[in-house]
Amino acid sequence: MAQKNATGHPSVQELIAKSNSKKQKKVVEKIIPIILLLIACVSVLTTLGIVFTLIIETVIFFTRVPILDFLFGTEWFPFANTEQLYGILPLIAGTLKVTFIAAIVAVPFGIGSAIFLSEYASDNARRIIKPVLEVLAGIPTIVYGFFALTFVTPLLQQFIPDLKIFNALSPGIVVGIMILPMIASLSEDAMGSVPNSIREGALAMGSTKLEVAIKVVLPAALSGIIASVVLALSRAIGETMIVSLAGGSTPKFDLDVTGSIQTMTAYIVQVSSGDAGYGTTIYYSIYAVGFTLFLFTLLMNFIAHAISKKFREEY
Repeated sequence: MAQKNATGHPSVQELIAKSNSKKQKKVVEKIIPIILLLIACVSVLTTLGIVFTLIIETVIFFTRVPILDFLFGTEWFPFANTEQLYGILPLIAGTLKVTFIAAIVAVPFGIGSAIFLSEYASDNARRIIKPVLEVLAGIPTIVYGFFALTFVTPLLQQFIPDLKIFNALSPGIVVGIMILPMIASLSEDAMGSVPNSIREGALAMGSTKLEVAIKVVLPAALSGIIASVVLALSRAIGETMIVSLAGGSTPKFDLDVTGSIQTMTAYIVQVSSGDAGYGTTIYYSIYAVGFTLFLFTLLMNFIAHAISKKFREEY
């Protein structure tokens, strides 16, 4: 208990201690926002540093290779002994093939899982299924790559005899499995935020549980669902190890999914593993490809933000 003098009021020492304590609190309150601001600036400066590095090295590449040849060329042969060709369309085609196949696998299964978890699953089932999905999300991508190469591809060859050992179909399916938990989890969160009063109102009007899920809850959570799909596909575009192991290293500008391909990330891995010397055109090409990949993912994130903002429902 606080000591008081003979008159019953706090002593001078106590008043001084309280004053010092208040000053210390004020100092802490002033310092904490500055520290948090510095922490926030670290992430911003890191992003700016990455973008600056990509731009500088990409500009050096375009001093050696015409930008129109890079953007619209249909042949990618940087290691040719005669004429080196740097048309990025084959790498973009390989990336989009894998992403498209991944979307076919992940979107319906991911949204279906989200509907089940949100509208049909009991609490016990949800406690079991959600951790399983999280385990899928936590598996290293190199494990997924070996799974695609040693299990999925031989399995698909039983049904598609012409399927090559390196192809776009197998890594596309496995990338879809990899991003499925992201779509399912984020979509389930979006559907879970829809008020129960809306469900109860639809049920009171005679709707079935399926009609409530498809015609009421799904449209109400559309912004979050679409944003989850776009973010997951941006992850698929930037996937590296799965396509490097199971996709091959043959850039082709076509629609064939049964033969060897090469994606933008797979090419970066190939060159970064020591196939090109520092300062060569091939070395600088990885920055040009990386900058193109950065623009793809940045565009996908902007699309996700715009869609989420446009279709957002507030309750």
